[in-house]
Amino acid sequence: MVRFDGKIALVTGGSRGIGKACVEDLAARGAKVYFTYNKNDVAADALAMSSGAIKCKVSQTDDLLIDETVQEIIADNSKIDFLVNNAGITADQYIMMMPIEDWVKVFDTNVSGAFRWSKAVCKSMMNARSGAIVNVASVSGLLGIAGQTNYAASKGALIAFSRALAAEFGPRGIRVNTVVPGFIETDMTAKMPRQIKQQNLDRILLRRFGKSVEVARTVTFLLSDDASYIAGQTIVVDGGLTGTVA
Repeated sequence: MVRFDGKIALVTGGSRGIGKACVEDLAARGAKVYFTYNKNDVAADALAMSSGAIKCKVSQTDDLLIDETVQEIIADNSKIDFLVNNAGITADQYIMMMPIEDWVKVFDTNVSGAFRWSKAVCKSMMNARSGAIVNVASVSGLLGIAGQTNYAASKGALIAFSRALAAEFGPRGIRVNTVVPGFIETDMTAKMPRQIKQQNLDRILLRRFGKSVEVARTVTFLLSDDASYIAGQTIVVDGGLTGTVA
């Protein structure tokens, strides 16, 4: 098992789903993990207790609190080694019925949030000439899914943001990559109507939805020294879903 003893990690949107799996996997490997969440105090408390990670209640859109949180982590540890930009929201609706507010809030959380956190940690990483950032996107940003123009556009933008960020940070010894999950077993997929769920399963080469831990382990790999020569890449974790698209 890859170990992260002495490493400091920050995971946004870490109280559930893929973010929670990332927190648990990093903590199990010896990292000191901080995770952000916005609303779910009960889930955040449970995760902090079970994993030993440190919770930080921070909105993706609060510039001041993001900067303060990062500075407090650096003050306590002298560094931040890893950043996982996982936090994101959906507000699905067909475009003819989508209010502009839903377009704006999805972009502000999913794209501008990653920008804010990356900007907040970059000075420390640049000074150390070391660090790794993984941004969590979605196959929606590659395929486009009806009713998700805002979400798909935001995740496509996050992929492009990651590549540009990798070009900026790479010469300073900081690696930036993107993980693109497909259909993962979460609260959202559990609520899918059976017919829709089956239609999606039929498009996946492995004929099953993925597990959050399978995405988390890909994130862990990209943060580790085992991926020391991987930068600016987009790694798709979708059971072969995109492999079926011509």
